[in-house]
Amino acid sequence: MRPLTSQNIESELSYAYIHAVAASAGMGCEVAGRHDDAAGVDAKITAWGPFKGGLLQEVDLKVQLKATVKPPTLAGSCFSYSLAGIPRYDDLRSTEVATPRILVVLFLPSRPEEWVSHSTDALMLRNCAYWVSLRGADPSSNATAQTVYIPQMQKFDPAGLTELMSSLSRFELPSYKGSEP
Repeated sequence: MRPLTSQNIESELSYAYIHAVAASAGMGCEVAGRHDDAAGVDAKITAWGPFKGGLLQEVDLKVQLKATVKPPTLAGSCFSYSLAGIPRYDDLRSTEVATPRILVVLFLPSRPEEWVSHSTDALMLRNCAYWVSLRGADPSSNATAQTVYIPQMQKFDPAGLTELMSSLSRFELPSYKGSEP
C-alpha cells in the first residue's frame, strides 16, 4: 500500500475540518456517497431547530470541499480562488437544486509540517476555511477552471455555519455576489 499523497492529505484535512466545525455547532455531517461525489458534493450537513426566526426545523446543506496550500489572494474584501473543473462550477452555480450547495475552501499553511500539531492540551489544524455560495453565478467562458471570489467575512466556523443554517431555515438562499476587482 502506498502512503497518501500530499493532495490526499489536504483533502482528508478538509473533511476533518468541516466535521469538527459541524459537531461543534451541534450539527450532523456525513461524507457524501459516490453518486453525490459525481455531482460535485463531498459532504452533507444537517442542522435541527429551533432556529432563530426559522420556519423549518431541519435544514440540509451540501458541500463541495477544497483545500489548498496556495496562500489566499485578497481581491477587495474577498479571496480569489481558482476552482478547477467547469462541471463542478456548474453544479455549484445551479439554481435548479432543492438542497443549497456551498463551496468550502480550507487554506492550509504552505509547509505540511505546520498543518497539524498536538500537545497534551490541544489538537490544532492550522489556518481557516471560508465558504461561498455560487448559486446564480454566471456561466464560465473558460474550459478548465473558474476564478471565484470568497468573502473574507464568510468564515466556515461554528458561528458562521449556525447563522447560515438559520437563514436557510427561513428560506433565505445565499447566492453568488462575486467581487471581481
